[in-house]
Amino acid sequence: MIKIKVPATSANVGVGFDCMGLALSFYSTISFEESSERLEIVGCPKEFQTEDNLVYEAFVKGCDYLDKPVPNVKISIDTDVPVARGLGSSSVCVVAGLKAASAWFDNAISTDQLLVLATEMEGHPDNVTPAILGGLCVSFLDEQNRPVVVKYDVNEKLNFVALIPNYEVSTHKARKVLPKTMSYADAIHQVSRCAVMTKALELGDAHLIHEACDDRMHEPYRAKLIPDYAQAKAISEQSNGTMYISGSGSTMMAITPNEKSADDILKNAKAAFPDWKIRKMAVDLTGVQSEVIERGKVLHR
Repeated sequence: MIKIKVPATSANVGVGFDCMGLALSFYSTISFEESSERLEIVGCPKEFQTEDNLVYEAFVKGCDYLDKPVPNVKISIDTDVPVARGLGSSSVCVVAGLKAASAWFDNAISTDQLLVLATEMEGHPDNVTPAILGGLCVSFLDEQNRPVVVKYDVNEKLNFVALIPNYEVSTHKARKVLPKTMSYADAIHQVSRCAVMTKALELGDAHLIHEACDDRMHEPYRAKLIPDYAQAKAISEQSNGTMYISGSGSTMMAITPNEKSADDILKNAKAAFPDWKIRKMAVDLTGVQSEVIERGKVLHR
């Protein structure tokens, strides 16, 4: 059996629209093993237990890349990462399937090629790169549509609190509300703050994070799709947190300077939004992990 563990991700991190992503200590575990049937999928709703399942599609893509026959496989999905909440649920599926194909055939897909294949499936690298590499990643596509990635450190004293509403925001709607153009003044505002944000996260400088996390490209427009945005932001800022919309939403992420601040946000947000999932998180530094297990023993990782 092959067991794949993939971290959830938080894209944009405020001002890094479509280029910055963060891996989180919030995981999906997906197992792959030989089956007597062509395909078995368990652990997800019935309508997704088909060949159109994104995990299986990625597994097939990995096999095709290696020019190997697709084996009969049973896929067991164990995940708490919610769909359409801005936590990289589709990237989790893509990375898990590709990594499983690699592990099935003796880790035959390199990390660089894994990045390329995952980006081809997702269409953009901002979520898949931290899911694969861990940490804070900034990425773009070169002229050959290949991802170029830089990984940054995140100061260990920072804490993160995910405020996950009990409602979705569709990626399509979140794209549709964005303006078609922006001014030079707004572009300068955005580029300067994105550059500062990477250093602020490395330093763990809460004041600098707050100053830099002032987005003009997407958040003012997407905030209108999240009815509780203003209240969530007020709760975060009352406890010295800096909040941003994770991906296209509906999840909002608070960056805090210490654990006490995170605990205060956790308590106050749970009181204000009892039907939401409120979770303290750290940054995952490892990215996707695989284990090959035989007769209960881990043969290799």
